[in-house]
Amino acid sequence: MLDDIVRNVPGARHAVLLSADGLPRASTDGLAEGHVHTISTAMSGIQALSRATAPFIGTAPNAAWTQTVIEFSHGWIFLIGAGQGAYLAAAAERDVNMQQISFRMHRLVARLGHNMTSAPRVQHGESSQNRSPSVASGEVPAQVLPDLDAALADVHGARHALLLGADGLPRGATTGLPRDLADRISAAMTGIHANSRATAQFAGPPTNAVWQQTAIEFQHGWIFLIAAGDGVLLAASADHDCNIEALTARLHEVAPKIAAPAVTGRTPGNV
Repeated sequence: MLDDIVRNVPGARHAVLLSADGLPRASTDGLAEGHVHTISTAMSGIQALSRATAPFIGTAPNAAWTQTVIEFSHGWIFLIGAGQGAYLAAAAERDVNMQQISFRMHRLVARLGHNMTSAPRVQHGESSQNRSPSVASGEVPAQVLPDLDAALADVHGARHALLLGADGLPRGATTGLPRDLADRISAAMTGIHANSRATAQFAGPPTNAVWQQTAIEFQHGWIFLIAAGDGVLLAASADHDCNIEALTARLHEVAPKIAAPAVTGRTPGNV
């Protein structure tokens, strides 16, 4: 059943079915056992950390995690829920038809049976509105970077952005983000970045492979993580109806301006 994705989607490379605790259940032909275990462990970490970043967008009753997409210079990796406690990951070449592989992945989940068709959910209270994170009375705000505020100001649906260092600590954010939340999101993003890079071989031969971004989709919005320079990462959140191209373009424009001197000697994107 997993081979259906590879056979019917041009550019698809592999697929792995895994449990929430990182154990592989099945995989397509051509993947070494050691690679399957590495991929499953990394994907398990990514899905757990992805769901933990939901408050970066805001609180909403429909704040369910939908998928995580990792972009490399040489390919893509897609991760979706395959029922309670199960996940489906697929890898593809750069020129894959993204709508086609998404359709095949969701169709496969449906074929896997009734017990594997309910995606995990993240609950965030009983509000009927999607409330943006903001500094409440008594909370300490994160350090503000005016350039980030300016970059997101005229992008419809953009919510917050956060600069973090290789040490996992926030270096600045847009106005209105609580420092406690900035700390928690920075820690989660550091783990997502590390686990994303660990999946490079799943996307294809890793020769000169460069991680470019990780995008996390929820029912109430998006979160993006990109390299901002040597030892620095930039995360941003947005509503679901945000102009994604405009947002990512602004992030890449502002990244060189706000990136601090390198903390380590290597660029976060290099695998």
